[in-house]
Amino acid sequence: MQDHANHPLTDFIEYPHEEMLSRAEAFLENSKRRHSIRAFSDRPVPQKIIETCIKAAGTAPSGANHQPWHFVAIGSAEKKKQIRAAAEDLERSFYQGRAGDEWLDALKPLGTDAQKPYLEHAPWLIAIFSQKKGGIHAEDKNTNYYVHESVGIATGFLIQALHNAGLATLTHTPKPMSFLTELCGRDKDNERPYMLLIAGYPSDDASIPEHATVKKSLAEIASFI
Repeated sequence: MQDHANHPLTDFIEYPHEEMLSRAEAFLENSKRRHSIRAFSDRPVPQKIIETCIKAAGTAPSGANHQPWHFVAIGSAEKKKQIRAAAEDLERSFYQGRAGDEWLDALKPLGTDAQKPYLEHAPWLIAIFSQKKGGIHAEDKNTNYYVHESVGIATGFLIQALHNAGLATLTHTPKPMSFLTELCGRDKDNERPYMLLIAGYPSDDASIPEHATVKKSLAEIASFI
């Protein structure tokens, strides 16, 4: 490697193989309890929990460590109402034919439609934005690299952090998502909406589509060579 400023790695913890497997299995079992739901309770969730989960997302690896993301946590009832109205307007055209028959057929087993009441009912919406330019300091204006990959990894961290904290989530990607830029007061020249994440407690009648419980086997998703 080229010369560079660095710090010794002092916080890595090595476990015996038996404990490594036990920890991996425990993580797998916990991950298997993570489900995307579409019926949320309006029970409040303390902001500190959301803040801590976003901090965890911020530890994700990124191109050149530029951290090309911004998370807007939305708890305002009025702002959530505006987001629901804008999202449902887009979704109506989506389900009325803009999506195409193949896409709509793929969604049928999930039972989704243009109605998105959870955008108001859930205590928190988290709008995730990617950034074209930035750097490791807030004032930096450098080109960001591997933006899509970096933000995707950070979003995965955030979903898992929220699940680990005891909250349910749902990913929502209305197309186009440009309305989020205006409603969240973000810079349209530098930032692009990446995803809307719903977070909160499940409602008493929350359910999981049978279709969503089918997961591919290890042999179908991995090869060892």
